[in-house]
Formats: sequence, C-alpha cells, structure tokens
Amino acid sequence: MIDESFGRLEPLLGTKVACAAVGRARATHYRHLKPGRTTPPKPRPAPPNKLADAEVDDILAVLRSPRFVDCSPAQVYFTLLDEGVYLASESSFYRILRAHDEVRERRRQATHPAKVRPELIANKPLVVWSWDITKLKGSKRGVYYDLYVVIDIFSRYVVAWCVAASESGELARELIADAVGRHNIAPGQLTIHADRGSSMTSNPVTELLTFLGIGRSHSRPHTSNDNPYSEAQFKTLKYCPAFPERFGCIEDARAFCEAFFAYYNHEHRHSGIGYHTPASVHYGTATEVRAQRSETLDTAYAANPARFRHRRPQPPQLPTVAWINEPVPVEDIAQMAS
Repeated sequence: MIDESFGRLEPLLGTKVACAAVGRARATHYRHLKPGRTTPPKPRPAPPNKLADAEVDDILAVLRSPRFVDCSPAQVYFTLLDEGVYLASESSFYRILRAHDEVRERRRQATHPAKVRPELIANKPLVVWSWDITKLKGSKRGVYYDLYVVIDIFSRYVVAWCVAASESGELARELIADAVGRHNIAPGQLTIHADRGSSMTSNPVTELLTFLGIGRSHSRPHTSNDNPYSEAQFKTLKYCPAFPERFGCIEDARAFCEAFFAYYNHEHRHSGIGYHTPASVHYGTATEVRAQRSETLDTAYAANPARFRHRRPQPPQLPTVAWINEPVPVEDIAQMAS
C-alpha cells in the first residue's frame, strides 16, 4: 500500500516530499533502487605497506624474547628506537599481539596462595578467644577512639577491653597479655582468632602469642563471617539504646564501655548460650541456674498442666560447642571429592 501511494506521489511532488508524505526514509528508498548483489564482494587488496609474514615472525620473536617479554609494546618500541632499530610502529606491535591473543598484562604477576579457611572449635571456656577493634565517634567529625575487645567464643564473656586514642600493636599486646595472666592460661591451651588488621598481625602481638604458646588464627581477606563473634558483639554494643551518636571525650567513651561491659557480662541473657549470662557460662554456674529454672517450670506445670497443654516445659539447653566455621566432616569431604 505504501509503495503504491509513493509511486503516485513521487512524479508529482518529488522524492523528498513523497517520502515525507508516506513516512519512508529516503535512504530506504534509494537502497531499494539499487540492484541486488549477485556475486560475492571482491576481496580487499592488501595495502602496500603490509608487513610480510617473515617480518611479523621477527617482531613476535622480539616481543617474546626474555629481554622484552615483561615489557609493554611502547617500551619495546622506544628501546629499539634508541638502539637504532625500527621493526614496525607501536600500533603494529599491538595489532600483531592482538592477532595472537597476547594483548594482556605482560609482566609476571604476583601469585598468592589461597587463604586457609579457619576452623576453630571450643567445647568449654578459655579455649578460643576472638578479638577485634572498632571505631567510636568522638566529639567532632574526624575524631575517633579505638575500642579493643577480646571475647571468649564459648561463653561470650568479654575477657578484656580498652578504649585508646589510636590503634597500635603494642597496646594490643598489653591487653592480651593482661587477659592471659588474669585467666592463668597455660601454654597450648588457647587459640586467639582475629582478622588481618595491622594490629592483629603486628610483630608485638605475634611475638607475645609465640612466647606464651598461644595459637594464632586469622580471617580470610574480606570475609567478615570468619570473625562472627566479635562482629556480633560490636553490633550489640552499637545497637544499645543508650549508645550515643558521639562521645564528648575519651573519658566519656571509657565510662560508657565500663558500664556496658559490666551489664553485658553479668546481666545480659544471651540467646546463643541458652539465655544465660556470659559470666554464668564462663565461670560454670550456668548448670545451677538451669536447674533452678527447671524447678520453677516444674512447679508451674504441677500447678496448672493445662496451661502447658500437658507438655512439661524445659529451659533452653546449655551450650555444648562453639565454632568458627564448623569443620566439614571427613565423610562429606570424601563424598565431594568422589
């Protein structure tokens, strides 16, 4: 229909106006006027300045030579030029390398072995500690205080903490040494886990742990799940309703943390340890507390069994194990390998 209308209008109005009237692009009209190709297109002739195959082989040999294998094409080009040698242009070097799929980083790249997935198990207190550092906002923008916290992963008990004006390996060493001394840690008894921050991997901390016979464990880079206990404890701290937006001074931060950690250790009922306090689990009184809970529930059940639908209530179980990255059973490893 469009072709018929166009055929009637073109002799009267001209091609431009007729195309506009029927909504046809003039390029489409002129393309339809050209006869269809009946033969394959002729191959393009080789340019007169094309490099011969032997020249290409010589250039590849130079680029792959031990002298230039780690150099960029630009460095190779100008080095040869300074020596009075011209093989081809710099762009030709790139084109030849591209044709052989060799346009990439030509320097030898540093390779690092994969970081080992930490797997730590604690079936009682004073077996595995986790520690980390978090920032507390000061009185104005750009002012921060560093809060160091060491936590026992089995009991969730904060065994040591401090607030400092800056982060340092020496301060971390003193904090850990004090905690180890107060808890009478024997050589070979404890493993301390941390991420890969500068203080965590510093020489003072490493030398202290080696001297005391304490195992070291570190998170994999950019893997916060490898240090879940410290991360969760910091969230509990900063989501506390009394946690301020900023601290007026470092003394204010220390006073707040002293009150918070006293509450956290001795009053906070932690869901991860059967809603006992960390101090109760850490110092072994949780068994007595659970027995008292059970007695209270038994009394309530005896007074009105129907309230409990005749099912005797039980307090939450005491924790039996805590881990950082639960180890994969040997059977599962064998099954994955098969």
